[in-house]
Amino acid sequence: MDKTIVIIGIGELGGEFARGFLRCGYAVHPVTRHMSIADQATVIPNPALVLVAVPEAQLDTILAQIPLPWKKRLCLIQNELLPEHWLSHQIQNPTVAVVWFEKKIGMALTNILYTPVYGPHSALVLQALAEINIPGKLLTDDNELLYELLRKSLYIFTVNICGLVENTTVKQLWYDNTGLARSVAEEIIQILLAVTGSAISSDKLIHGMVEGIDDCPGRYCQGRRAKPRLERALQLADSYQIACPVLKKIAG
Repeated sequence: MDKTIVIIGIGELGGEFARGFLRCGYAVHPVTRHMSIADQATVIPNPALVLVAVPEAQLDTILAQIPLPWKKRLCLIQNELLPEHWLSHQIQNPTVAVVWFEKKIGMALTNILYTPVYGPHSALVLQALAEINIPGKLLTDDNELLYELLRKSLYIFTVNICGLVENTTVKQLWYDNTGLARSVAEEIIQILLAVTGSAISSDKLIHGMVEGIDDCPGRYCQGRRAKPRLERALQLADSYQIACPVLKKIAG
């Protein structure tokens, strides 16, 4: 196996991971939007890891292009990630990092909570995170991973969508406008549970979301992908025939 990390998507987040892998002694091979994944797989057929760091809206397109030798070495880090994303592309048991830190252009890295990691290449990912001072946590089973994916998706959908109404801090949203935040969160939970077939309780997921709010209370709600995130939530709601009056009112 080549001691090379392939990173598909070298944005702010991919760049932070690249820094961590370089400090671990690995070479980093970037794959940009202008490069052919198939061509790069012939150049590096046996990388140590293939990190997919593209935005959520591009994930399905990228996963459809992953060649078979790379599928066993994938690591996924998207905000709205759920098992259905990789299973629909016949990808089994990828390494998954549920990233809570964020890096925006011109701003210092902001860490929230810790980054849970699960899968066959967890040790390498956790080592890279440690090199850039990001706390990580090794997960032990699929159930733990699903919970972490769901609560992160709940957090990012809820705060971003509520930010379209009023872009307060997450602390102000939850503690000063609880009615709006909880009503959006409940509709998002219905969608997430329908997509995954999970029976995790709403209370547990909301508690997990609030842990993220309390850990970084000054973060502002609305991100640059808030509108497309709302659109994706409503598309999923329609697919599963879930009435989401609050989300539809915000969209209107």
